[in-house]
Amino acid sequence: MTYAIETRGLTKYYGNKAVVRSLDLKIPTGCVYGFLGRNGAGKSTTIKLLTGMIHADHGEATLLGENVATLSNVTRARVAYIAEGHPLYGWMTINQLEQFTRPFYPHWNRELFDRIIDHFELSRKQKVRRFSNGQRAQVSLAVALAPDPELLILDDPTLGLDTVVRRDFLESMIQIIQREGRTILFSSHNLGDVERVAERIGVLVDGVLRVDCPTDHFKEMVKLVIVEFASQAPPVPELPGLVSGQVNGRRWELVFAGYGESQAALLQQHKPTAIDQVELNLEDAFIAYTRGRRRLFANDPPAAPTPAPVLVGNGPG
Repeated sequence: MTYAIETRGLTKYYGNKAVVRSLDLKIPTGCVYGFLGRNGAGKSTTIKLLTGMIHADHGEATLLGENVATLSNVTRARVAYIAEGHPLYGWMTINQLEQFTRPFYPHWNRELFDRIIDHFELSRKQKVRRFSNGQRAQVSLAVALAPDPELLILDDPTLGLDTVVRRDFLESMIQIIQREGRTILFSSHNLGDVERVAERIGVLVDGVLRVDCPTDHFKEMVKLVIVEFASQAPPVPELPGLVSGQVNGRRWELVFAGYGESQAALLQQHKPTAIDQVELNLEDAFIAYTRGRRRLFANDPPAAPTPAPVLVGNGPG
């Protein structure tokens, strides 16, 4: 198997804090990979390391088989990047932006660029600064895809867009980039978007990659289990695979990373009146996995944080 993106021990410090810690990431060629994490988890720092905007303190990264630290212009032209907020030269028109960008890419696809601009009905003579956030995102998409890149890195590209524009942006992107051999690293806070496009996901928690598996496998592994009792529920015991456990009146609300017959048998030992599993979508599974124990009331004492079980390399794909 070949990898479009590969990191080995990638580490970045800001001061004394490791924002990215010993990251070993392998994204197969042709994969649409959702890159997830809460604010401050290290996603944007990782993307900056991959794109060469900042340098690692330890470890290395390769894009399309070439070390990022010495990435050639030829390989760089095979990689496209859409940044959060879609920074573009506001004083340029779309025509000027194309004229400025095109010489950097030997395989600039003008027909594709024109098709995207026409699809979104954008004025070629209007200055970029006069476009809305959604229109700037559409221009960014055209500029990123016109070089016909083999690898596309997206850092929260739909952030701040309204629902209709975000859906149109995403569907247009899918139609254009779903070609054999094309690889996408897609970071987003909108988990619904990720669930629609990503076949595999990685989840960073405090700079550590704790999940790397097919999207469906992650949703299958993370389960919310409701355990009912006839009276006040006892304290939640230690259980294998338990991510978090809350006592809420006469029931336990338990989140597992990997729930099966052995956990069910252990729960039955506490003589509950009912045990129910709740299927979670990607957003709910992500929240359950990364949030840990939550405080139900202001006077509920905080628990010491417990890392969620690691789900790396599990499942097919």
